[in-house]
Amino acid sequence: MAERPAIVLVHGFWGGAAHWAKVITELHRRGFGSLHAVENPLTSLADDAERTRKMVRQINGPVLLVGHSYGGAVITEAGDLPNVTGLVYVAAFAPDAGESPGRISQEMPPEAFENIVPDSDGYLWVKQEKFHESFAQDLPEDEALVMAVTQKAPVGSTFGDDVTAPAWRVKPTWYQVSARDRMIHPDNERRMARRMNPRKIIELDAGHASLASLPGPVTDLIEEAANAGS
Repeated sequence: MAERPAIVLVHGFWGGAAHWAKVITELHRRGFGSLHAVENPLTSLADDAERTRKMVRQINGPVLLVGHSYGGAVITEAGDLPNVTGLVYVAAFAPDAGESPGRISQEMPPEAFENIVPDSDGYLWVKQEKFHESFAQDLPEDEALVMAVTQKAPVGSTFGDDVTAPAWRVKPTWYQVSARDRMIHPDNERRMARRMNPRKIIELDAGHASLASLPGPVTDLIEEAANAGS
């Protein structure tokens, strides 16, 4: 059997690398030894893609990129490196060339769109008191509270940054749809998934934070993608 790829996990808006905690422990339990989680600055798509590229370039051997939410846009932009064997999208944006997460959201607004508010410095936040119902309604209140208080706000303009050359057009892909997502409209997820013609689409009865609420099935998909390239 060929070498199992390293797994590079890429978070989205309003979170950090630690959002992958439960997936990380599950992947480790299943014998994945090379695990990495990018900490994106969330200052622009170009900055975040470059941060991800730098991590991938540090790894000798094959890499599977996994993106949650806006992290899907990041792996779409950064995933064309030669050692990337595939892309896994977890309730994620998968823009085409000339598309941005903001444009996709405006075409089909998600349920919690109005719970995103700007501050005076140009950062976008999910209202703390609305975070549980918006982002993580299927998590316990205390877990959602920690996510709400520690959320990492993106620079608002990042929402409008267009993808240039989508890696999903040249790399194998897998996609997980969250059927009860309130941050990205589930029908948008289904549409983005279908047009990629992925190796597999799974749909989970989950909110946006499926990586935390249903880490087992999410890890199943990542493991399947990793094994496909080995």
